[in-house]
Amino acid sequence: MHQIPERSAPTLAHKILTLSGIVWFCVAAIGQFIFVYYIVAAYVPLLVVEGLPGMANTPLPHGYVERDFLGNIAIAFHVVIAIVIVGGGVLQLTPAIRNHFPVVHRWLGRTYVVLAILTSLAGLHLVWTRGVSGGVFAPYAIAIVGILIIIFALIAITCAIKRQFDCHRRWAMRLFMVSSAVWFFRVWLMFWFMTTGGIGIDPETFTGPFITFTYFAQFVVPLSLLQFYFLAQDSPGSGTKYAASFTIGAATVATAIGIFAATMGMWLPATLP
Repeated sequence: MHQIPERSAPTLAHKILTLSGIVWFCVAAIGQFIFVYYIVAAYVPLLVVEGLPGMANTPLPHGYVERDFLGNIAIAFHVVIAIVIVGGGVLQLTPAIRNHFPVVHRWLGRTYVVLAILTSLAGLHLVWTRGVSGGVFAPYAIAIVGILIIIFALIAITCAIKRQFDCHRRWAMRLFMVSSAVWFFRVWLMFWFMTTGGIGIDPETFTGPFITFTYFAQFVVPLSLLQFYFLAQDSPGSGTKYAASFTIGAATVATAIGIFAATMGMWLPATLP
């Protein structure tokens, strides 16, 4: 009889790498659910009570434009669907749900992919019809995010259909990162304000070198860190795993600081009466 080769036990470096990823995800999940609460508390009541014109009373630039029905619908859809995208992404990547409730995981995943594509199309429409604050390069950065969301969503669902589950897992994680770009932008921005006082930002025009950097960093940095994590997972050596663990640990600390700053300085005050 042929013996089935035993799997080698995870090394200490691999365990530390896995733990670093779990800790970062838990910190990010807390921050994303706080963001979901902010959207629900600050935006949904305005839509329910005032309808589309209520978007004029939000921090969104050009939140409501008279006689632009399609644009107003797009921005309301974009805001409401963000609740599902941000909250649903965390649930999709939670192992307990994936392992114990596979039907929920599958249907939530299908819903997530469809809504991610639709909200990206709505976002692209808004960027090129209403513009965005942050300088001349901001629309291009946001457009790249929208295009990446659509591409990653299609690849993730294709891998799932082909039952290539490791491929599906990795592309779903990439999709989560780019879908969270709007959240990363706010967390990183508030981290910068808290630690430097806002160097490189003109508060009156919301422009400056740091704003330009952040518009691109909101998706480049998370995707790069995730790719480093995958590289470390696949590496047979311990050095890459320790380096990735340290990098992710530093990112976790920065993320926690940014979440605290965004919660206390942006999200919580907007939900108070």
